[in-house]
This record gives sequence, C-alpha cells and structure tokens, in this order.
Amino acid sequence: MSSGNHLPKDDLLTLEDALKFDRKEVREYYRSYVNPGLVGAMALIDFDKQFVRAKDFYVWDAEGREYLDFLGGYGSLNLGHNPDEILAAIDLVRERPNLLQASLNPLAAALAHNLSKVTPGDLGRVFFCSSGTEAVEGALKLARAYKPERTTIIYCENSFHGKSLGSLSVTGREKYRKPFAPLLPQCEPVPFGDLEALEKILASGDAAAFIVEPVQGEGGVIVPPDGYLAGARELCDRYGSLLIVDEIQTGLGRTGRLFACEHENVVPDIMCVAKSLGGGVIPAGAFITRPHIWDQVYGGMDKFAIHTSTFGGNTVAMAAGLAALLGIIEKKLPKAAEIKGFYLREKLIALQEKYNLVRDVRGKGLLIGLEFSQPVKGFLDRLTKGRVNKLAGEYMGSLVASELMNRYQIITAYTLNNPNVIRLEPPLTVSCEAMDKVISSLEDILEQSFAGVMVSTVGTAIRAAMGQVKK
Repeated sequence: MSSGNHLPKDDLLTLEDALKFDRKEVREYYRSYVNPGLVGAMALIDFDKQFVRAKDFYVWDAEGREYLDFLGGYGSLNLGHNPDEILAAIDLVRERPNLLQASLNPLAAALAHNLSKVTPGDLGRVFFCSSGTEAVEGALKLARAYKPERTTIIYCENSFHGKSLGSLSVTGREKYRKPFAPLLPQCEPVPFGDLEALEKILASGDAAAFIVEPVQGEGGVIVPPDGYLAGARELCDRYGSLLIVDEIQTGLGRTGRLFACEHENVVPDIMCVAKSLGGGVIPAGAFITRPHIWDQVYGGMDKFAIHTSTFGGNTVAMAAGLAALLGIIEKKLPKAAEIKGFYLREKLIALQEKYNLVRDVRGKGLLIGLEFSQPVKGFLDRLTKGRVNKLAGEYMGSLVASELMNRYQIITAYTLNNPNVIRLEPPLTVSCEAMDKVISSLEDILEQSFAGVMVSTVGTAIRAAMGQVKK
C-alpha cells in the first residue's frame, strides 16, 4: 500500500486525493480493492498508463504525450471524447432533479419521441436504462412475456450481448458462460449468417424470439452475407417469432447508417441501443419496440411497473441523449463513417495484399476488424510442439495492440471473442491524417514479422515490470 500521506484522518479518500494518485498508487488500490488480475494483464503490456485529458479522438497521458484513440469506447464515443454539445446539455440541467420517480421526466419524453422518429418503421415505445446488457435483458423479458406459450430464445454462435445472466445466456462464447452455468434454459445457438440453420429451429414453433447483431463486434467484426438480416426478418414473420436486433455497438451511425439494420431495410420487433446514446459521457441505454408488443405486456395500470430501472431515464442521461442524437444527425456522422470507413478499409486491404501476417480485413463503416494469420511454420513450430503457433493465434492481436500503444501512441484492442483480431473503431469524427498514421504504424509493425513483434513486446513487458519496481 502507499504511505497514505495525503489520506484524511478517517481513511476515506476524497476526489482530490484520487486525482493526485500516481501510476503506482493506482495499481496498488486496484490490486487491493478492484481486480488484481486486471492489474497484471494491463501492466504486462504497459496498458495501464494514466490518461489525464481527452478531446475528440485524442487523449493525453500524465507525461503530456498525445495518443490517437482508435478504440472509441467500444463504440461509445461516436461523437468523440467530451463533446462540447454533450457537456453543455448536462450543464443546462444541473439544477434540475436528476432522480425523481414521483414525476414524469419531460426529457425522457422528448428523447423517446426523437428515437421513435429516427428508428426504422413503427418502433414507437421506448424503455430507458443505463447499459447495453440491461437493454438486452429488457428485450428478452419483453419477448418472453409477449409470447408466453413459447419458451425458446435463439441466438448466434460467437455473439456478444452482455455479461449479466440473461444477456450471457444468449452470448456465444463458452469462456464467459461456463463459470456461471446453469444459465437461462432453452436458449439455442445457431451459426451466424446461416438462414437454413435458423429456419430449422424457428420451424419448431417454440421460439419466442431471435436475437442478432447486424455485425458481430466482439466476435471479431464478422459481417454476415448480404441479405442475411432481411432473410431473418422474413423467417421470423413466417414462423411467428420476434426479431430482436442488438444495435448497441453498431447503432447511432457506426456502420454508415444511423442503424445497421437499415442497410437491408429491416424493421425489428425490438431494437437495443446504448453506448453512444449517452454521448460518450453518461451511461444510457434503451430498448425500443412496436406499440402493440409493449401494450400487450406492459399496458394498463396493473402492469406498467413490472419492469423498471432506477436510473433509467434520469435527467442527466436524457439531456446527454437528446444532444447526442441531434449531434450525430446534424454532423452527418453516419455518412462520415461510411466514407471514412471505406477509405480506411482500402488502405488496410493494401496492407493485407503486401503482408502475409494479415489474414483478413472486414467491417462496415468505422467498425473494422483486422485479423492476423498464424505465421509460424516449419522447424520452430515443430520444435516448440505447436506452442509458438498457438501463441501467435491467441495473442497476436494483443501483441500488435501493445506495439501500437507503446511505440506509436495509438490506442486499439482485440475483440473479446476473438483475441486474434484487433478492432479499429475510432470516433466518427476521426481525420484522414489520423487514419494515415495508423496505416503507416501498422506497416512498420508488419515489417518486423511475428518474431520481431514478439521480441519488441517482451521488451515492453520487461520495461513495464522494471517500471513497477522503480515507481
């Protein structure tokens, strides 16, 4: 533990105390009170820098170094860091009651109106919450209650919908599911992009709903075949199941449309949104559904309160949401994402054609995945009984992310379900100059080969470890 020279006498820390923490103190408090494993993982590749300022697609560390943010809060920063319009909106409501359930919040009413106007088709009832997984939980509950005679929820292999119990039950990675089994019963997986497999389960007549991401973000930025979402809509209609579209990461302009389902003119029965809904400043989420579905489950004075959220629809979040939605539309950020995403993908594809280490480039708009090959063949792989190739397959994404951060001051991360893929998901306000820097930095890294990246990353880990000792 730290010496505690600036601790209050009662041993409770103040905001001023926390703002004075150095890097070593942050590690120590995290290790003692938050998550020791996270401390080790972040420190190993020197990812636990102290960032003290952020604006648009830039952040600065405590030493004054400037970084490009190409992680973008996993899609939460479509407007960039600390957008002026979001901060101004929050400042405008600072004297209003933030949480007052004995009232109807006019800001929630206004944001619900705006969402109903910009979402596809007849989506017209909005439930506000504080996160994406909470939005998914609400969507699953709504589907089950709307179709009580049906007990199955269909989801996709390799999907990611959150880590609360219901959301985890429809998330397609065993690593996250296994420790918490048994999960919700009768949740059935199908391969993503496979309409034939989907129809086979839907045809049983027991599916209340099918939940799907238009692009699998955490799955490694997997784009389904053209027509997949429209085909899923048709199958759900044919067999009487609801279609839940998870737009938590893909929505609000990220893929080149305000909502990714608009690429195929699909109107879901329930849509989940979050992340950038709060403008990158305040947690905010929602699910939006068709009025007749909402009214059947929650209509009337006897049922209106059977699903609630204490912080859902609070004044600050709704002010941020109003400003965020208007800002995204007024700045034409969906179109910007389409144009910039095409530009960045073309540059990345050129790298793929030049370097065998790049296996694939894929995505929509500014949600782009860069997948790496297993590059080690022959004697070295045989000598290590496949361990080197296994290391390349499982950790190449994190190795490249470490290089980008520590040598080039570019922030990225691998995708949760596929650690061999790094995501490029910057704020939609990102400049072409910033994208060019990412391309040139990646080319420098790819020139090293896998062995070179390994050596450099090991050096970073050693320096980080020595830094922990010195500080």
